[in-house]
Amino acid sequence: MAKTNIKIEGVPYQVEEGLTILEAAKACGYEIPSLCAFNHGECSKGSCRVCLVEATGARGLVASCVYPVNEGIEISISSPAAVAARRASVELLLSNHSMMCQQCDKNEYCELLHVARATGARENMFRGTHTPTTYDDLTPAVVRDTSKCILCGRCVERCKSAHGKGVLGFENRGFNTIVAPAENRSFDKSPCILCGQCVSVCPTGALMEKSEIDKIDQAKKQGKHLIVQAAPAVRSALGEEFGMKIGTPVTGKMVAALRRLGFNKVYDTNFAADLTIMEEATELLGRIKNGGKLPMITSCSPGWINYAEINNGDLLEHLSTCKSPHEMFGAIAKTYYAETNGIDPKDIFVVSVMPCTAKKGEKEREQLKTNDIPDVDAVITTRELGKLIKRSGINFTKLPDEEFDQDLLGDYTGAAVIFGVTGGVMEAALRTAYYSLTGKEHDLVKFEQVRGFDGIKEASLDIDGTVINVAVAHGMKYAQVLLDDIRAGKSKYHFIEIMGCPGGCIAGGGQPYVKSCFLPNEDDDILDTYKEKRAAALYSEDQRQTVRQSHNNAQIQKLYKEYLGEPNSHKAHEILHTSYKARDAFRD
Repeated sequence: MAKTNIKIEGVPYQVEEGLTILEAAKACGYEIPSLCAFNHGECSKGSCRVCLVEATGARGLVASCVYPVNEGIEISISSPAAVAARRASVELLLSNHSMMCQQCDKNEYCELLHVARATGARENMFRGTHTPTTYDDLTPAVVRDTSKCILCGRCVERCKSAHGKGVLGFENRGFNTIVAPAENRSFDKSPCILCGQCVSVCPTGALMEKSEIDKIDQAKKQGKHLIVQAAPAVRSALGEEFGMKIGTPVTGKMVAALRRLGFNKVYDTNFAADLTIMEEATELLGRIKNGGKLPMITSCSPGWINYAEINNGDLLEHLSTCKSPHEMFGAIAKTYYAETNGIDPKDIFVVSVMPCTAKKGEKEREQLKTNDIPDVDAVITTRELGKLIKRSGINFTKLPDEEFDQDLLGDYTGAAVIFGVTGGVMEAALRTAYYSLTGKEHDLVKFEQVRGFDGIKEASLDIDGTVINVAVAHGMKYAQVLLDDIRAGKSKYHFIEIMGCPGGCIAGGGQPYVKSCFLPNEDDDILDTYKEKRAAALYSEDQRQTVRQSHNNAQIQKLYKEYLGEPNSHKAHEILHTSYKARDAFRD
């Protein structure tokens, strides 16, 4: 790579050709205050003017996030003019911003507050009328508050990059500009799939998950039998809420914390992930043998289900009818567990700790209720669990490692653990499908072909003479490519895994924020590698498990023997399967 000679504050450096001033400065050990490049880089470039610097050859101050370095350029970050300009830019942002910082859920991770401190911005330097506010909390998953929006455009760009969708955009002009779905509609009346990717990148509290912590508090007051389940991806990221390195597995400490929060039972969603595989793999093989609708597509991701129902209603027969793992768990908890323990299902309160905001909406589906009793009563994100733990005064990093409750619903295999990463559901299903077709275990256990973070992965597997073609996609932008092929009659696949969030659940909309300005102890490339680090935590736990195939889970075997009969039985369908319905995004 060719090098360019530059000077920063009079000190000469050589940097790679083609960098912006902001990138070059970071490479040389400087951190210019900004709201983009040190975070996710998805925004309306140069619009916020927070990263202004002086540069030779430029007419006045320049936005360092968009201005390229050139041979011999001299840059001043700390000149009086640059310092004053950056401070004024932030003060202007603050002038149209709700200053209810103490009440804001984003307080600890607010990037506007971070740059305000870095630039020395002063409060109330510019006073006047505020842009009219829209507060939208009609969905069960995401809240939008335009009084906190700084028009950076990150959410707009993330929706496009993840899903190829333009759900969010800039509405109105001039002083009245806001970020919103078309016509400033509620998310509830838009094609939003509630995945929360926009929440992940919002620098302020303008976009947040809708908290359900109060529901848990109320259930405790009512004396409910509280059962909590935690998804596999949560353990790969929860430690980040307490200053631990990204990718640190914290399963044991998470269990200990949940016990101390007062839950009667602490279970792992992985049990239900194994159950999902038993149902899904059986369903797949049944479709292949009996001429059923192919390719069959996974149904674990509620963001993907929302997308399918809104945008691909003609393809819903391709979806597996299996409920997602946490909904299967809730259904079994309020049937098998309730009957075994002599508890009225109405007295059981199931809480799911999920890496996902769309799960909050999923639990509200009418198809996921039995006798008007929901399978799951409350969903909190990984971030919300972090808040609960902090609120309770628990010193997370000093907790002992404890085990999940092991009665009835506690056991799980390595196959279940990897559900949290793209390709994991496919790999787990193949481990069991291989056994179902051959009567023996796959020698290497792992199916490396479906691992990794390519937008679309594919493999062709010859299992004892039966060829199964599979594909994996994550993010709707890539999923739609596979769906268009199905619609055109060109798909060669038998089985497709689709995850709503890029990277899968490890990068779900409810996971801890990955913003380098709040991660001083992480590597410089953390924004590029955090998914790999979280995935590695799950793959390592899979590797440590003695049993790594869902069909070998002894408690699952017992569940079928004593209660369900066999996978895809009539009773299993009543409890563990669901249905879908095409719907209009702009429902009024």
